[in-house]
Amino acid sequence: MDRQLAQFSAEERTRPVAPQQEQPPPYPRGSGRQGRLKVFLGAAPGVGKTYRMLDEARRRSERGTDIVVAFVECHRRRNTEDMLDGLEVLPRLTREYRGTAFPEMDLDAVLARRPEVALVDELAHSNIPGGRNTKRWQDVQELLDAGIDVLTTVNVQHLESLNDVVQKITGVPQQETVPDKVVRHAEQIELVDVAPEGLRRRMAHGSIYAPEKVDAALSHYFRVGNLTALRELALFWLAGRVDEGLQKYRADHGIASVWETRERVVVALTGGPEGETLIRRAARIAARAAGGDLLAVHVARSDGLADANPAALAAQRRLVEALGGSYHSVVGDSVPRALIDFARAENATQLVLGTSRRSALSRSLTGRGIGETITALSGDIDVHMVTHEESGRGRRLPVPGRLHSPARRIAGPLAGLVTPFLLTALLSQTRGAVNLTSDILIFLLAVVGVALLGGVTSALLASLFASLLLNYYFIPPIHRFTINDPNNILALVVFAAVALTVAAVVDRATRLARRAARATAEAETLSALAGSVLGGQSAIEALLTRLRETFGMDSVALVRRPEDRQLPVGEANSEADSVGIEEVPVGDDAVLVLRGRPLPAADRRVLTAFAAHVAAALDRAHLAEVAAEVEPVKAADRMRTALLAAVSHDLRTPLAVAMASVSSLRSHDVQFTPEDQQELLASAEESLGKLNRLVDNLLDMSRLQAGALSLDLQPTGLDDVLAAAVDSMARGTSASLRVQGLAQVPAVLADGPLLERVVANLVANALRHSGGTPVLVSASALAGQVEMRVVDHGPGLPEDDRERVFLPFQRLGDTDNGSGVGLGLALSRGLAEAMGGTLTPEDTPGGGLTMVLTLPATDGDSFS
Repeated sequence: MDRQLAQFSAEERTRPVAPQQEQPPPYPRGSGRQGRLKVFLGAAPGVGKTYRMLDEARRRSERGTDIVVAFVECHRRRNTEDMLDGLEVLPRLTREYRGTAFPEMDLDAVLARRPEVALVDELAHSNIPGGRNTKRWQDVQELLDAGIDVLTTVNVQHLESLNDVVQKITGVPQQETVPDKVVRHAEQIELVDVAPEGLRRRMAHGSIYAPEKVDAALSHYFRVGNLTALRELALFWLAGRVDEGLQKYRADHGIASVWETRERVVVALTGGPEGETLIRRAARIAARAAGGDLLAVHVARSDGLADANPAALAAQRRLVEALGGSYHSVVGDSVPRALIDFARAENATQLVLGTSRRSALSRSLTGRGIGETITALSGDIDVHMVTHEESGRGRRLPVPGRLHSPARRIAGPLAGLVTPFLLTALLSQTRGAVNLTSDILIFLLAVVGVALLGGVTSALLASLFASLLLNYYFIPPIHRFTINDPNNILALVVFAAVALTVAAVVDRATRLARRAARATAEAETLSALAGSVLGGQSAIEALLTRLRETFGMDSVALVRRPEDRQLPVGEANSEADSVGIEEVPVGDDAVLVLRGRPLPAADRRVLTAFAAHVAAALDRAHLAEVAAEVEPVKAADRMRTALLAAVSHDLRTPLAVAMASVSSLRSHDVQFTPEDQQELLASAEESLGKLNRLVDNLLDMSRLQAGALSLDLQPTGLDDVLAAAVDSMARGTSASLRVQGLAQVPAVLADGPLLERVVANLVANALRHSGGTPVLVSASALAGQVEMRVVDHGPGLPEDDRERVFLPFQRLGDTDNGSGVGLGLALSRGLAEAMGGTLTPEDTPGGGLTMVLTLPATDGDSFS
């Protein structure tokens, strides 16, 4: 990602990045037009993705589109092969790998042919080593960069984000994956869907797999429950992609109204004790609609109301995330407006609020509250007012001097002008009953009220008119702007001074409250920001997400700064400002680019803090990369230390036996019979054999730890491997084994000698713990994988020890000193994983332990 480090926007959540090439591809780029990608997505093999892709290709070809078949895998399905008739099929490239020839797409031939549309099957496929790209999706990216449109296929189990979920559902690991962003970047994604029952009928009729594999597939991968779950995964994943497209369309066309395509429930949190009640209520509302989203939002107010409890907000955030929702924090002068704007931006359909915690008296004095205002502004968003235990119990009073709203800025001067005249008219009716002192105090109280309402300017206006009216109507001589009594002059001066002092104090309190409220809002924003980063989210993505939400921007991007342009901190870009773009430097070589509304100066302090967090996140990412490079070295050091501590006895014992046998044979003091000589030679040979195997295990484990083990992967028969493994073990081993199904399964892609050692270790371990009962070695094929099971009926292994047994230098349950340093199973798992397989333990029905060795088959049959 040289030009763009990360990006998050309201219209586009992910943007794929073309893979970096070490050297430029050997073909011209053309006019620069980017090709368009269409993906046929399936929930399982056999739903008809390839058939559907070929059907569209034929229809396009009939309309005159230049189409070629770059690579299509028909899996010997006649109906699919018939669809190739009439289409131009490019010859495949044959690439040899470790003595075996494999067909691959000829990328250079497709680029030289330069069709309008190319058909490329199995997007997640891994290329045979020898080409410039390791994955087929990288080949497709080159075709798109060359301006060639591509039709391709992929199954949901190959999506990187769902790979582990599919394995948990089906129990079948998938080695081939494609990044989600590659598929999401497609211009079109078409779901090829078949009901589970229909797919099983298609399987039973032999339309997907060969007849000998149908029963195994139907009873394992193609169970109704598995297929239903995979179908639901595909639908939900595609729904998310469709939703992103809808959000982009709405943003591009300026559509503010809510489109109720799916339920999105926004719950407003104040940090009060009622939060958990509201969250659970909103979660139940969202759960009623399949695929409903739950979003919690807290408005960090800048109007002086600081009643949010940070600890309560943190707890409520954890509850929201535990219920599968997301937490958001925004800053707004008007809470109702901020909530409505957020809900509309997220295309929310329902808004959940708590009933007011203010008392009935407070509501009667202050008028319409937040809930009523939001209901009036909601339009087509449904508003739920949820009662709770805190309703009507009151809340803390706001800090005096709250920030004036536009209505108060109008009402203040108006009150300063009108109030003195209304008081004059009222007090004129009580002349004689109320003396001059009381008149002045009443006018003073009115001026203070005007100051609280409109600030110092309104108070000055009120005090001016009040002074003139007091002089003219209440201070003798009446109806003249003169004063006879000096005491009255003093009273009028004190009145004006008190009025102005109170107004100044009120205005200062307003300004200080505004600053405190701003600081509180900034602190809450940064606290939510830190929670996003520390909560396990991707640091850069979380920062950019919070930045966009906090300032209400259309998009936020982190990009590399051009070398010929250095933007000093705080410099404003006039051209950028004219189109609503803000740029903030991040470190020495990156810049934050914000597109949307112009930011006021007061927001730049928080923006600078965001930039500092982004810079720190970039530094942490770099340090994490460095630490990852150091970790293998530390692991190697730990391995060497454990090795020296563990093998001192196991190396010395066989060596001592061999040396004693040879020394005895060389001795001239004792005359050994031929039988004794043979026994000593056998002991020496056996001890040296143990020593040789121990050294081989140590060397191979060292190579595995260092990543330097070389493999020669070739098609290998399991029956041949087992026979060789038994030959290398003690005599009589074959009599203790029962073999089932090894000759009927396909060959596996493995390194023969290394696989022989894995099988020998597994069989030897099973025999050692079988208690004299025969050990069963069986094999079966399913979903492009071959499973070899080594079954014993010994004491078994506790579940807590099943992973420990694969650690080096572990000998669980072994009390003898002749069982070695405990490298057998650790080495076996390492070798299996190096060959692209797995080694896992399972319970044996009736007691005992079963080791399941899974390796990829080489007959080309897979779930792609």
